[in-house]
Amino acid sequence: MAKHYLAVAVVAAATLLAAPLPVNAAPAQPLKLRGGLTLYLPIKWQVHRVSPDWIRVVTGKCAAPGGGFGTPGCDSFWVLGPKAIKEGNELFRPYTGKRPFYPATDVQRCPTNAKWGQRLGTARVTGLRQVGPGHKAAYREWKATCVSYSSGEVKSRYTQREWYLPTTRILVVDQWNTPGLADALENADWRQARASS
Repeated sequence: MAKHYLAVAVVAAATLLAAPLPVNAAPAQPLKLRGGLTLYLPIKWQVHRVSPDWIRVVTGKCAAPGGGFGTPGCDSFWVLGPKAIKEGNELFRPYTGKRPFYPATDVQRCPTNAKWGQRLGTARVTGLRQVGPGHKAAYREWKATCVSYSSGEVKSRYTQREWYLPTTRILVVDQWNTPGLADALENADWRQARASS
């Protein structure tokens, strides 16, 4: 009798090992956005709806997940809607993608250290990136530095990545080079809206 159970267990184990594992087997949580866009994010990422048009997705350590855009020390990226985009350029002008997203009139704090200020420079990468089937986002990578407020000395560097879908008026802004974010956008789904963005 024991040999029979052992044989069944061996066959079951062999079947399990031979079965192909599904691609992207990691559990994901859907983040449903305007226009029928759904992003599938890792379960460990935390979604904070700061306001209807300001969604912060925390991907690591974060002291103040509900803080505003310039709040430093929060591994995260932002998903922004029309009201945020309307005031997303310097001096609260509308964001167009010609300049980086920077909703401020003064020097904002560096994302990694509140003792420093940030300076955004030129776009070093521009082009289109896939966001789900049939949709392309205007993509930019802006050079940025963190500088001493007193001397202007460069203390660190980072890249601000932006994906802009002008038709659906969605902007994703990442200052942390978040691993997996580009893949999540590329593998997004559009359920309701099928018009090209």
